[in-house]
Amino acid sequence: MASLMGNGHGAPGIVRDPSTVRGLEIPHVLPHEKVFPIQIGSKLFRLSGASLSSDAPSYFSEYFKCQLAQAETRRAQGEPDQGIKTLYIDRDPTIFSDISRHLQGYHIQPRDGSHFVKLFADAQFYQLPRLVSQLFEDNIYISIGGREFRVQKDLFTAPGDTPNFFTLGFAVMFSSTDAVFPGLDRVGLLRPPSIMPPAVPSRSGEVFAELIHMLKGYPLHIRNEAHRAELLRDCRYFLFKGLEQKLIPHSISHNLQRGKDEITIRLEDIRQPGLSITFDAPFQNSPSPEPLARHLRYSSPSMSGWVHYMRPFVDATPRELIIEISGECTRLDIDTMRAEFSGDAKKRVSRLVEVLATKINVPNARPMGLLMGSGKGSQPESPASGGLGEGSVKVVFEGSSSVVLDGRVWKEEEEEGGEGGMKMEEDGGVGADAPPRKRRRVEGGGAESEIWTVRTGQWRVRVQAASNDKSAVECVLIAVKIDAFTAELARNQERGFLSG
Repeated sequence: MASLMGNGHGAPGIVRDPSTVRGLEIPHVLPHEKVFPIQIGSKLFRLSGASLSSDAPSYFSEYFKCQLAQAETRRAQGEPDQGIKTLYIDRDPTIFSDISRHLQGYHIQPRDGSHFVKLFADAQFYQLPRLVSQLFEDNIYISIGGREFRVQKDLFTAPGDTPNFFTLGFAVMFSSTDAVFPGLDRVGLLRPPSIMPPAVPSRSGEVFAELIHMLKGYPLHIRNEAHRAELLRDCRYFLFKGLEQKLIPHSISHNLQRGKDEITIRLEDIRQPGLSITFDAPFQNSPSPEPLARHLRYSSPSMSGWVHYMRPFVDATPRELIIEISGECTRLDIDTMRAEFSGDAKKRVSRLVEVLATKINVPNARPMGLLMGSGKGSQPESPASGGLGEGSVKVVFEGSSSVVLDGRVWKEEEEEGGEGGMKMEEDGGVGADAPPRKRRRVEGGGAESEIWTVRTGQWRVRVQAASNDKSAVECVLIAVKIDAFTAELARNQERGFLSG
């Protein structure tokens, strides 16, 4: 029989830990066997002293303790016993029905955001410490785009995902169990203030559900770039910075020929904390010149290195950075081998150079490749020169650089004793050598530089000593893959008709 009763003191089949049983004891704030009447709105509730003592001290326990003390005083003075007066409170009896079940030992769960704030406000008003603590530690109830969500707070434990919209937004009203009504004096408060249920009607409930799905650790199929943009937009709205870094377009691979891990990422998605420079080892030999390495002078190892990147909050180790710049915002001068950027790309490249300069203690961005004072990059742009203006950056073509110019594969060849030739592969795949590209003449007898417009370019970033000043440092973009055109004809050929 004892085995059926567990330890002999509990229900059959239940083994109770004595320490746990002691923790469930109800304090004797009020007589456990006595019943106390409470009128909430139009409904009368009768709760035992044990129920009221289970979450005390509270408004109820203090009120009825005073009633019992007054009754004891009257008995001591020989006055007739008038009994316990009914406590009347003008609040919602439906909400108090849930609270009464909590006092009777049942676990209550808010149904939605509206139910949550009503329970929370009344629990504070009735000064029920255990219920307030339970609701304070409970899930986040919120309506987004008209759809109700119950969000577990432990979903925000990943690096970068906190603080966020919820931890900051709920901090005003639900930040402390002691001060839930900021600016209001609890003494003499007839009723709690009206609290609007948390809601974000301006965002999509479907998109938020997908974000929660990812926060739970599940993979999400991104249908297209428009879908990715929706996810990223709401990630930034709700301040899920760690999740945002997982969603941004990127490519991580291992380059076996270079023996390095690489990360390709868009220029606009680069964040300053993720940038670093891996300097060349002092004992490392300079790389052997490639067919097109005439544009690149590798500097002393102590002054040169490759820029690496790791996504904040996501990656553990940095990888060699390949920046993708798109949107036809790059103009490339083939004669001076310098690139000029426009619009937001110009600001971002300048900022990138400034950040790299601070990492190697360079006073400003000018020694890092912007306006180095060599070639056309140091001269103001004019129609006669046809070159690039201020703010250009040095670029390099290597033999491994993949270049598509005007829709055809472009290759440059080194000719002995002469200028570099150009090789354009025909559509049939058969190579045909072309004579060196001649620069167009302008008035005054000068030669016009050849300018490419780069649709999309991928570049490695290298920091090295400037070729014309060994005491200075410059930033060099090494071409990895480029899609460019020389005339508007090639651009127009890529256009599509709106009518299909």
